[in-house]
Amino acid sequence: MSVAHADRDHAKLSASGSSRWLKCTPSVQLEEEFEETTSVFAEEGTAAHELSELFLQLHFEQINKRTFTRRYNKFKKENGYYSEGMEEYVKTYVEVVVERANETFATSPDAQVLLEQQLDFSQWVPEGFGTGDVLIIGDGTLEVVDLKYGKGVPVSAEGNSQMRLYALGALDQYGFLYDIEKVRMTIVQPRLDNLSTDEVSSDDLLRWAEEEVKPKALMAWNGDGEFVAGDHCRFCRAKAVCKARADHNLKMAMYDFRSPDLLTHEEIGQILHKAEELKRWAKDVQDYALVQAEEHGAKFSGWKLVEGRSNRKYTDEKAVKDRLLSSGYVEDEIFKPREVLGISAMEKTIGKKKFAELLEGLVIKPSGKPTLVPESDKRPELNSIDSAIEDFSRREPWEI
Repeated sequence: MSVAHADRDHAKLSASGSSRWLKCTPSVQLEEEFEETTSVFAEEGTAAHELSELFLQLHFEQINKRTFTRRYNKFKKENGYYSEGMEEYVKTYVEVVVERANETFATSPDAQVLLEQQLDFSQWVPEGFGTGDVLIIGDGTLEVVDLKYGKGVPVSAEGNSQMRLYALGALDQYGFLYDIEKVRMTIVQPRLDNLSTDEVSSDDLLRWAEEEVKPKALMAWNGDGEFVAGDHCRFCRAKAVCKARADHNLKMAMYDFRSPDLLTHEEIGQILHKAEELKRWAKDVQDYALVQAEEHGAKFSGWKLVEGRSNRKYTDEKAVKDRLLSSGYVEDEIFKPREVLGISAMEKTIGKKKFAELLEGLVIKPSGKPTLVPESDKRPELNSIDSAIEDFSRREPWEI
């Protein structure tokens, strides 16, 4: 059954939140005390999904050209998140889906491509359901393809519990119709040029569901188990006031910091990891306290709500221009010189494809400033000594 993006329900034990409730089972009940909110990023992602579905429906002949044109024009006119840049990114995702489908059709002409399917995995997760963006079934293989429109961090399909639960629901729903031996899960993140695929056998997926998911899901549903802090906390609605997370971070903050010259490289590496989580936690607490003080009148010992600093601004720029010009000032004195749009703004204005065609050879990406990141980051490691020598050699004499 196809489900419109705007009408999607959210399960208590959602697939998208599974990376958290599989690790911290009682967090589900704790979250229920907090209102579920949305963000411009989530709304933008919903818009991108709706646009991608239109293009996929047209390609797979689920709607005719006339219907597509009517819905497409309405979307462009009424959806405030639409841009040519979004359309270019969405088409990148659509191309991946079409390519994967064509590969399946080549060996299995009667393959099925299903869009926006509600998937039920409640056999393992109480009231568990979700919506799969694309299912491709054929040649003994079930593939679940998911669009991630965010550009914060790359999302991997490898061991991804959300994707596995979607695949589990699809396998449960269609496994009796097709002889599915293996399951493939693909994440397309076009704004980060990230394409990730994982593959497991149907037997291994079902074993994971029975041995790992089912007992943890039952604990989460009942509010049992121990609170466990970690990276999964960042999307928890209770993250700012969770006592377990606070205890975890306060313990890190009380690390026995000896003088820097006595710290080993291994200890420094451990501190860097802890510092990132400490910064995230502190920011979450600050944001929560501000909302509570501003919107609910909450008081926090030693703190008060005041008006923040602000910059002066014109109330009416046209009136400012008219008054100054009528007073004898010339435009060169009161206007900024015209500037070419920045790269991101220009790409958004003229579209990613046109940008690449028209400005080929006129855009460079200088080497970024060296920064320390976890080893899991996919960027290649720099040789710091060689980089320093190269940077030094490029400098002019007066810069040394």
